[in-house]
Amino acid sequence: MSVNYAGILWNRQKKIYDWILFFFVLAYLGAYIGLTSVFVPEITGETMIIRATATLALLLLHIILMIGPLARLNSKFLPMLYNRRHLGVTMFLVALVHGIFSILQFHSLGNKVALVSLFTSNGNYDTLTQFPFQVLGFFALIIFFLMAATSHDFWLKNLSPRVWKSLHMMVYVAYALIIMHVMLGIVQFESHPFLYGFLMVGMMMVIALHFASSVKSGRGLDLKSAPGFYHACDLKDIADDCAKIVTLNGESIAIFKYDGKLSAINNVCKHQNGPLGEGKVVDGCVTCPWHGYQYEPHNGSSPPPFTEKVSTYHLKLEGEKVFVNPDPQPEGTALDPILIEG
Repeated sequence: MSVNYAGILWNRQKKIYDWILFFFVLAYLGAYIGLTSVFVPEITGETMIIRATATLALLLLHIILMIGPLARLNSKFLPMLYNRRHLGVTMFLVALVHGIFSILQFHSLGNKVALVSLFTSNGNYDTLTQFPFQVLGFFALIIFFLMAATSHDFWLKNLSPRVWKSLHMMVYVAYALIIMHVMLGIVQFESHPFLYGFLMVGMMMVIALHFASSVKSGRGLDLKSAPGFYHACDLKDIADDCAKIVTLNGESIAIFKYDGKLSAINNVCKHQNGPLGEGKVVDGCVTCPWHGYQYEPHNGSSPPPFTEKVSTYHLKLEGEKVFVNPDPQPEGTALDPILIEG
């Protein structure tokens, strides 16, 4: 966490991550081109590049979409989450190469401007099986470009977290466009079932992981105590200096146990909507596991000179049962922590 913006700092972990990513991309492209040259020797160089970058970008996109839920299910995946921006930018660059070569091969030799040809060469917009699938890929690439271009914290700050998050949630719109782009492309030009299987397995894994992480978040609490309070968990469910995350009435709440006390704050970090409840209390402050932003657990405020604030929530402790009132207090509101007797 820093007061001012700074250039990207490649620490040892980021360097290792980026080198692994770099060699993975080279290894995948090398293996794909090598195997294709052996088993499909008649293929042209342009077509080989188009297919190699298409499959690589699709693979990277599925990995990107699975990192978030995997990190929520198992903290061992958090290092990948810290560096997901690099993976996203890499995926965009690979997809951009695919898009450029596709436009050059299929739309640059006619008497129309290539981009005009992209939208007009296939006019079957009223049919499903013959729909111009390349158009769908073009719009997905535009979304990926906007996400890659706004990945720095400068844009997060100046666009506002809400707008920035909404923009980057469009990755799911782009994913849907890519699925339709690939499926229609297979229907119109491919006959090998491998691509169908590859796509279906990827989709099922993305859906299953998101569903599993949603279930783990603790939805559906209904046991009440005093009016407005709902049973969140038992005291033993919260490890020292850690939190229990519950979702109630649309509020994602992190209940922390620290120094013999309990406090509850909103689970969503103001930096990039990271899950505060998956972090720990370090030096008296809740520390976001994504990028280290900190908040005091009793008031949801970042320690000076930082100004970020999150909502706080009232708690009750009855024996071993922890109850929470899901009505959020104004951001930065100080609430007395609940003392744990004994």
